[in-house]
Amino acid sequence: MKNLIRLIRPKQWIKNLIVLLPVFFGGALLHPSAIYAGLITALSFSFAASSIYCLNDIIDIEDDKHHPIKCNRPLASGAISIPQGYTLMVLMLILSMASTFLLYDHQLETAGVIAFYWLLNIGYCLKLKQYAIIDVCIVAFGFVLRVLAGGVSTSIHLSKWIVLMTFLLMLFLSFAKRRDDVVRMNETGHAPRQNTIRYNLTFINQAITITSSVTLVCYIMYTVSPETIQNFHTDYLYLTSVFVLVGLLRYIQIAVVDKKSGDPTKVILRDRFTQLIVLAFGLAFLFIIYVLR
Repeated sequence: MKNLIRLIRPKQWIKNLIVLLPVFFGGALLHPSAIYAGLITALSFSFAASSIYCLNDIIDIEDDKHHPIKCNRPLASGAISIPQGYTLMVLMLILSMASTFLLYDHQLETAGVIAFYWLLNIGYCLKLKQYAIIDVCIVAFGFVLRVLAGGVSTSIHLSKWIVLMTFLLMLFLSFAKRRDDVVRMNETGHAPRQNTIRYNLTFINQAITITSSVTLVCYIMYTVSPETIQNFHTDYLYLTSVFVLVGLLRYIQIAVVDKKSGDPTKVILRDRFTQLIVLAFGLAFLFIIYVLR
């Protein structure tokens, strides 16, 4: 049972809370129905993601056996057989689709977005992840689909800026994660991924710089846009840009200086500085839209 749980990676489920972005930026945190719909959608996405993790580990089983860390995964280590992996994959997909019917509204629309996410990632696992740049774009788009599903299930209109920021931020994090692979390749002479040879530190560093810069500019544009000012009845949101800038700089420090950007989820769960920045950003944002307006 322990290995089955490890295979579906419940620790990674925290990233699916991004479906609550429409609730947060839509000023609906005080609406229980929106919170409920967002959490159910996050749960459904978690099951769908776990289904993909199973397939990914089955396909990468041979590569994982030669990886210093991934060799301990349940399939690579032999703790779980490939047929068991496929069975768990199907079970997670069934749970994902079934959980959408716990929603009060927009069940089919939400299930449709999640199903599209699942099919896209099937293509990613089977072939698309072999192509550099395309691989990180698909990962980033997967988070855009999470946000879109959150908007659909909660009936909250999504600003175009939120969609753009989600894609850009996740593209930034994906490039930072690929940097860890390049560093390991340079140190060991073995490419952790098939497409790692199409990346190098110069390209990755420039990509990180570009995506982080555009993410910051996009967020500033969001805070000063007439749509946002009219929606929240305040023009002080631009002040929260400071936290976004510091957060991006901290993550770049972790990636470039500490060389520990291999798992963004672990960074968020373990790095106190990052946690404080995220908390300060959230509190400042909520204070401005609920108190200062």
